[in-house]
Amino acid sequence: MTAATNRPAARAVPSCHDEAVAVEAPAGVPVVALVGNPNVGKSTLYNQLTGLSRDVGNWPGTTVAVGRTVWAAPSVGDVLLVDLPGTVSLDPQSPDEQLTRDLLVDRPADERPDLVVVVVSAVHLARGLYLLRQVQEGGLRAVVAMTMTDVADRRGVSVDLRALATAVGSRVVVVDPRRGLGRADLQDALRDGLSVAAPVGTATETGSAPGDALAAAEARFAWVTRAVDVATSHGPVGRTSWSDRLDRITTAPVLGPVLFLAVMWLLFQATTTVAAPVQAALDSFFSGPVSSAAVRLLGTVGLGGTWVQGLVVDGLIAGVGMLLTFVPLMAVMFAFLSLLEDSGYLARAAVVTDRTMRAIGLPGRAFLPLIVGFGCNVPGISSTRVLPDARHRLLTALLVPFTSCSARLTVYVLVATTFFGEHAGTVVFAMYLVSILLIVVVGLLLRATLLRTMGNDPLVLDLPPYQLPLPRLVATGTWRRLRGFLRTASGIIVATVVVVWALSATPAPGSAGTFGDVPVQDSVYAAAAGAVAPVFDPAGFGDWEATSALMVGFVAKEAVVSSWAQTFATAEPGSADDPGSLGDALRASFESSSRGHPVPAVLAFLVFLLAYTPCVATLAAQKREIGLRWTLTGVGMQLVVAWMLAVAVFQVGRVFA
Repeated sequence: MTAATNRPAARAVPSCHDEAVAVEAPAGVPVVALVGNPNVGKSTLYNQLTGLSRDVGNWPGTTVAVGRTVWAAPSVGDVLLVDLPGTVSLDPQSPDEQLTRDLLVDRPADERPDLVVVVVSAVHLARGLYLLRQVQEGGLRAVVAMTMTDVADRRGVSVDLRALATAVGSRVVVVDPRRGLGRADLQDALRDGLSVAAPVGTATETGSAPGDALAAAEARFAWVTRAVDVATSHGPVGRTSWSDRLDRITTAPVLGPVLFLAVMWLLFQATTTVAAPVQAALDSFFSGPVSSAAVRLLGTVGLGGTWVQGLVVDGLIAGVGMLLTFVPLMAVMFAFLSLLEDSGYLARAAVVTDRTMRAIGLPGRAFLPLIVGFGCNVPGISSTRVLPDARHRLLTALLVPFTSCSARLTVYVLVATTFFGEHAGTVVFAMYLVSILLIVVVGLLLRATLLRTMGNDPLVLDLPPYQLPLPRLVATGTWRRLRGFLRTASGIIVATVVVVWALSATPAPGSAGTFGDVPVQDSVYAAAAGAVAPVFDPAGFGDWEATSALMVGFVAKEAVVSSWAQTFATAEPGSADDPGSLGDALRASFESSSRGHPVPAVLAFLVFLLAYTPCVATLAAQKREIGLRWTLTGVGMQLVVAWMLAVAVFQVGRVFA
């Protein structure tokens, strides 16, 4: 591994966010890069080798950032393993593909990886070999890791590994990262690949005349064709595979959308019913034994009845505890989404929805970032890098905040179960339908106004085969999402809870009381929210309690639940053993603010929560991708749309209530 011995002790590997992130590694550690076409199992292989949890899914466009870690590879030693965004070729058509080319081709030779693992699918071998040829032309040592051989076998395609290795001039190993197979063979290939001298690269077409580039591409295609012809054989093809037969249903023009809606309804129905008993038990646990134990403990150290007790019991336990009761609910939803991802159904959902999006003039490929946005807006905006056209990226980044992220789900469920009981699942499902409708309508308005000159781009998507979800991958995907939720609860949420409590404990100017001993309605917190509240009178929730929750939601939507828990726990009398019911307090609040029309007021509140300004993390992601001017334009648009919709829902709803 002589090529790696002169490397510095720490290298900065740029991320897909254009940020240089230093990876500390001992001197002489070689760099191994994973590259491949979208949806060939590259990031799953990265996770399987390193034990980490990158975003993976049985649909393309999952990896939009660079993963990097120092991996102690058995029989190889420490290597810096880098997972690059999926790319069809090294002729970039989008920013994420440009990043892959930059790291493999455009950097000086001593800053490129020591070895490249080109992950190829046995189902689409030619496509992967084209990328391999470009890697070899750059003078990089390469190893081929072949996935999906089981799928190829079912389709009557077999690959002779020795013949293929001879034809392409690189070691070829079979791996199945979903099941953890082929790891030892890959490690041996890495050891052997790092021990040989780097090949002499051929000239690339960068900067060459168009005719030269075309001749180079034709030469590659001829090379790929020879290799595929030599190494593959086709047996008798049986009847149509069950995956293809199922696609006739799931992607049908009429039945496909109906099935998609049914699956989504089942998701939210399960989310609101399966987790309900556990959620209720956790609520009782935090409001009862945990609060009581905290009061007793603080009393034994002389802090009972002080502002410290208020911070701990009415602040941290009431706020964070209420949020943590939603952990079972989020776990159920995340598990369901992981099942859909690993099975390959989400790719079909993209095809089904794409028909509608293209019919109204939206770019087809934009559906993939939007799907990511329904999990979290931040990676959804980052995922716009898969779009080749800058105007498409701009439009999609403006629309992603209208996707109803999982953080909003906690508020939907709390409000829906409080006001709609057994119909809560249907109400939550309706919010996601409204989210889709908003994306469509706002997209049309933007196309007709700010982005009139933007063209249309159809969705080109290689549907992965259906696969039986593996419990290990489903559990990993569920935990990865749930861990992100918990990190938020332990980070931003805790800080928000403390700030909200401090404002609630501070008397407003002209009010009686002292710090830590003031009715919440006389606090600075209530005064600030009350100054804004009249704006929402036409929407039916013009009281300080609802307004303050929306103000806190600007930081993080999960904090809406925590702020309500703090507000009503502080406002209600009684001991810590009997803090009162948050649901009863919410019903009373909306009954009062709506002047006897709580249901339309609640629906107006939910619509505003869905459509208004996203969290600060989303705004930061937007600023990075589309700049400050367009980010502020998006914020103004979202506030106007949210307010107008909320007012319309309440004013129309109270007529029929």
